[in-house]
Amino acid sequence: MWATLLFGAVASSALVIGAAIGVRFELPKRLLAMLLAFAAGALITALSFELFEDSYERGGIWLAAIGLFVGAIVFTVLSALLDRWAQPGARAKPADEYRGSAKLDTDAAAQQRPASTATTRGAAGLALLAAVTLDGVPENLALGISLTEGTGGIALLAAIFVSNFPEALVGAASMREQGRSKAQVIGLWTICAVLLTFAVLAGAAWLADTDPAVVSLPLAFAAGAVIASLADTLMPEAFEHGGPAVALSTAAGFVLSFVLSLA
Repeated sequence: MWATLLFGAVASSALVIGAAIGVRFELPKRLLAMLLAFAAGALITALSFELFEDSYERGGIWLAAIGLFVGAIVFTVLSALLDRWAQPGARAKPADEYRGSAKLDTDAAAQQRPASTATTRGAAGLALLAAVTLDGVPENLALGISLTEGTGGIALLAAIFVSNFPEALVGAASMREQGRSKAQVIGLWTICAVLLTFAVLAGAAWLADTDPAVVSLPLAFAAGAVIASLADTLMPEAFEHGGPAVALSTAAGFVLSFVLSLA
């Protein structure tokens, strides 16, 4: 139990670290984009080898596919709602007018941000906090299952960490631009980190010993949520602010996560 708690705390600590940096420093926008791209590459490995493959082995292709599509649909719908919350009164943009997600308020964390960022982004920081919780819970449940069954879960742990860090950094910076105090911002992200740590314990204690077919669904759901978050938020935002160079950062994240999955 203590080892599981330690792994959960390590995975979630990136939220607190990212938030602490986000409320204190302004980083180059290209660096933020590279961090997001690296996180995307790591998550690709994790969802392939730690989430969906495990789900398939437990419940077969039909349960795995159903769980994945449900996770992707739920994340996509809630993500659209969060975007509307982050930009009240904004209409949905067609694909050719897309300029990044409102949830990832990269301008707030970056140097040389537009002066109007704080007013146009609205509740972007809180929306990103909700989005991190949405896909973080099933990811951390899956991490708890992997740790209990001795499959390691190191790649998933690394992917969760490197994806939590830039999201918390950008979200905290957005909250800072909205006038929230540093203590309040760090406190909100700390609560999120504690919740996700308990999700790891829940996965280890409640799901690991149940019917494999039952466990298959949350694993596939997590994979679907990760795929949707990659396509909806991380990759578009990274390319928007980092350009073609983010391809190399994405590849680096994939390779590192794959190497860890072999450990």
